[in-house]
Formats: sequence, C-alpha cells, structure tokens
Amino acid sequence: MAETVTAIYENGVLRPLRPLRLKEKQQVQVRVLGASQGDLIDEQQEALDALEAAGLVETWPDVPAVDPVSAERRAELARLLGKVPGKPLSEILIEERGEW
Repeated sequence: MAETVTAIYENGVLRPLRPLRLKEKQQVQVRVLGASQGDLIDEQQEALDALEAAGLVETWPDVPAVDPVSAERRAELARLLGKVPGKPLSEILIEERGEW
C-alpha cells in the first residue's frame, strides 16, 4: 500500500510525524521531496484521508503494474479494428448525440 507521510530528519534518521501502518522491520521504499513539494503532497493526502473517512472513496490494495502495449501491437490492433465492418465509433456517437 502506498502512503505519503511527513517526516523529520534527525541524527541521520527519518522520523515520521504520525504512526505508519507497517509491520515491525518491514522494508519500504522512501522518496524524499523538498518542503514545498512535501506540503502539496501532505494536503493531497489529508484530502484523500478525509474522503476515505467520510466513505466517499475506498483504498484499494496495490495493483501489480501492467506492461504497456508495444507500438507494434498497437499498430496491429489498429489494423485489425480497421477491418471491422460498420461505421466508426466516432460517427455512431455523433449520430446519437444529435443536434446541438
């Protein structure tokens, strides 16, 4: 689970300003941002925490990264989709939207 917290660097150690949801001796990755960047991230995290507490958003477990589609595969899919009979989706949407 990704979590953003503010920490203070003291005596060679980063000390979080609030408790972390980690197991003892759990290994983590740390990204260090300057104070101005960190302030923005703290505000974003506070907003997300408030939305989650209100039940308006839900924290999802980490999702494994998906490999991006290669340029060759994208071109192949475009070629295959171009052979599908009928109107292009853009034309169908324009017709359904009607007059403005």
